[in-house]
Amino acid sequence: MLYNFLKKIFFKKENNFSKDIFNINKKVIFGFWIYIMSDCIMFATAFSVYFVMVNNISNGPSGKDIFNLNIVELETLFLLLSSFMFSISLNFLKKNNSFMVCFFLFLVFILGFLFIFFESYEFFLLFHKNYYPTKSGFLSSFYFLLSFHGIHIIVGLIWILLMIFQIIILGINKNIITKILCLSIFWHFLDIIWIFLFTFVYLFGMIK
Repeated sequence: MLYNFLKKIFFKKENNFSKDIFNINKKVIFGFWIYIMSDCIMFATAFSVYFVMVNNISNGPSGKDIFNLNIVELETLFLLLSSFMFSISLNFLKKNNSFMVCFFLFLVFILGFLFIFFESYEFFLLFHKNYYPTKSGFLSSFYFLLSFHGIHIIVGLIWILLMIFQIIILGINKNIITKILCLSIFWHFLDIIWIFLFTFVYLFGMIK
């Protein structure tokens, strides 16, 4: 009985399912990849500024003094799990199961929101210790790099909510599939950026 119930949910296909709706607009996807490349250049610039300024601590703290890896590891877990959930939602998108697509997109939203919440908490703890961006070049570049990534995550969260509402109202069509694929590229791109942040900012900062 439970098996049949789960089977109905996970393998449900809408009656009007047609493989034709997966003929997505490739020009839009190509244009979005160009945007991602331009965003990649902006992140590369932000990383370059950070690496130049990382030793410019003036009389302030270094990374080893301020980084809290427990919080950062939690943030990393949330973001990686959200990418995994996004992959599952894409799998249900192929099955044209709008309910499960919305469900897993909502889980991605929750995990992304938790990521932003703990990143804000991390900033709050640093501000509480008077580690403001104006204290040194290192802190300015550190806050900028994390905030730049965080703003992208917030944009992604708003985009996810809009997609859920669109699927509920319009169902799954070619236009929705193209938008979700663009959103998927955007979200996984932010994951990759975070892995660079975690490795080169936090881990290298702790062992330096």
